[in-house]
Amino acid sequence: WSNNNKGTYATVFKGRSKLTENLVALKEIRLEHEEGAPCTAIREVSLLKNLKHANIVTLHDIIHTERSLTLVFEYLDSDLKQYLDNCGNLMCMNNVKIFMFQLLRGLSYCHKRKILHRDLKPQNLLINDKGELKLADFGLARAKSVPTKTYSNEVVTLWYRPPEVLLGTTEYSTPIDMWGVGCILFEMATGRPMFPGSTVKEELHLVFRLIGTPTEDSWPGISNNDEFRSYMFSQYRPQPLINHVPRLDSEGIDMLTALLLYDTRTRVSAEASLRHPYFLSLGENIHSLVDSKTHTQMYLTSVMC
Repeated sequence: WSNNNKGTYATVFKGRSKLTENLVALKEIRLEHEEGAPCTAIREVSLLKNLKHANIVTLHDIIHTERSLTLVFEYLDSDLKQYLDNCGNLMCMNNVKIFMFQLLRGLSYCHKRKILHRDLKPQNLLINDKGELKLADFGLARAKSVPTKTYSNEVVTLWYRPPEVLLGTTEYSTPIDMWGVGCILFEMATGRPMFPGSTVKEELHLVFRLIGTPTEDSWPGISNNDEFRSYMFSQYRPQPLINHVPRLDSEGIDMLTALLLYDTRTRVSAEASLRHPYFLSLGENIHSLVDSKTHTQMYLTSVMC
């Protein structure tokens, strides 16, 4: 067994099931350490137990002892961050589209069930050798506040966090995940993170510099936000995204723009994104897939970029 990853309040091991001989990922959550951990963990379990979808990592089993809770997940050997690294950060654009479609399928399934992911980032998108992409790590799926440090003291990244969360909203709804989807689309298409800020102020600055400083027009109510006013940002004009993502076609740029809208009421949903013209080239039968199946093998140009 190897310990390969310390998460928010958990350690992840790789193991093998004696029953099936399949590899599994064991997420061990210690119950004695942190006040909030057990209830967050138990919430995560009850959420995941009910999620059965080809683009969401499967929770096989739960082992509950006095001192720990161990979640037995299907094992996937890579994630989108590693995949990008292996590509030398130059993914083939058809694969970008296929991964994007799978991400949106998994998210749409969650959102229909009123479940938010809240921590979308390339490390939480697992990929297997068939090129199937699966959402993982719903550790923050229900927590009201988002911690700044993980259990093992790593800094929680701000790069994929929407501006309304950076500015202190607690009125969470499904659009909070869609901003991160846009950031991930940009990263797959360019090979670099879209807004790699290390503080909240720097993160907002990077967003405003590219998307434009929000106005009452682009973000109704923003001028009443005390936190926004206190930063006193310069008035940046929005830049054409195509200049920053030259490899993305016009439909892709259109979708990216719709994902990165400040007004959460107009930011595109996962369900609507799946029907975006950007995906037309994948053919009509991708919409008739049942939840439990992916046919990505038909479309992946090559499993490695």
